[in-house]
Amino acid sequence: MSDAAAKRAARAIAALRRGWPVRFADVRGSLTLVAIETGGAAESCDVAGLLLSSARAATLKLANQFSAADVQLPVRIVAPPELDATLALAIADPSLDLRFPYTGPFTAQPLEQPQAALAAMEVAREAGLLPAFLIVDAEAEADVSAADIAAFQDAHSLRIAARAKLPVAAAENAELVAYRSVADAADHVALVVGNRDGSPPVVRLHSECLTGDVLGSLKCDCGPQLHEALHHIADAQWGVLLYLRQEGRGIGLVNKLRAYALQDQGFDTVDANIRLGFAIDARDFSVAAQMLRRLAIENVRVLTNNPEKVAGLEAEGISVVYRLPLKIAANPHNAHYLATTRDRTGHSL
Repeated sequence: MSDAAAKRAARAIAALRRGWPVRFADVRGSLTLVAIETGGAAESCDVAGLLLSSARAATLKLANQFSAADVQLPVRIVAPPELDATLALAIADPSLDLRFPYTGPFTAQPLEQPQAALAAMEVAREAGLLPAFLIVDAEAEADVSAADIAAFQDAHSLRIAARAKLPVAAAENAELVAYRSVADAADHVALVVGNRDGSPPVVRLHSECLTGDVLGSLKCDCGPQLHEALHHIADAQWGVLLYLRQEGRGIGLVNKLRAYALQDQGFDTVDANIRLGFAIDARDFSVAAQMLRRLAIENVRVLTNNPEKVAGLEAEGISVVYRLPLKIAANPHNAHYLATTRDRTGHSL
């Protein structure tokens, strides 16, 4: 996979975030798309239809239509004649369903470029946008293919960009190491605590959580886990906190808030992600393995309740010699969330 292909995908991601048209190509043709979330109804473009994720199509009762029968594929629908930015977002965003009752029925159309449509869903997820598009007749600002997306996803190599001593409340003897992704310029950081010796460090993989880490949200256990992990690491001979920029299990802050809105409507954390058109967990723990290797760390003791983190490190060649549980008391706001992570995603509590 070439750097040029990864750069084409990165340009497509940037264009979608700005509401610009992007052309997605496959061997059967192409689709020029504008993200509904950022492009509104694209008043300056001729809208030929809408492209929705398979999960959204199921919610809109489209799966029983012949043109939407393949539940693995996105679904193309006819654009309603009264389509504007408000209606387009209401069609795309399941967290708005109680505010904007369905205005269907919607009519599915044949999807003649399935691989291009699947690539568009991947780019939306990489961009942190709802996987929903307007199909437009317009000049594209970027061109991308499924192969380009694969190259981008394979190109998340990290380099150490900067490092400095950073005394923190849990440990004065600490150094902060900043990494930058070559593919998308995302910054991840590692806090190295204590005096390095020959023993495997205690390592915590912690995914960014603005609501929990900074604002003290009671809906999750992220903030308490972060602070408890720092104290565990400080009590060890040495250790590393890996702070991964993968908010909301990799779906981004805005989509996490949409998932919260769906949880308020009665969906659990797993079904909320699925209903939005995302994976249950979209994080990439190979990033954490790269961060450890840049610090010349190959053997670790991992502080986690999540078996996927252990598997993700081991799949990338990091030896997990021991898993240390991280026990956090539940509260009335997160008890159901914690039970769901235990029962549906295999976390220990």
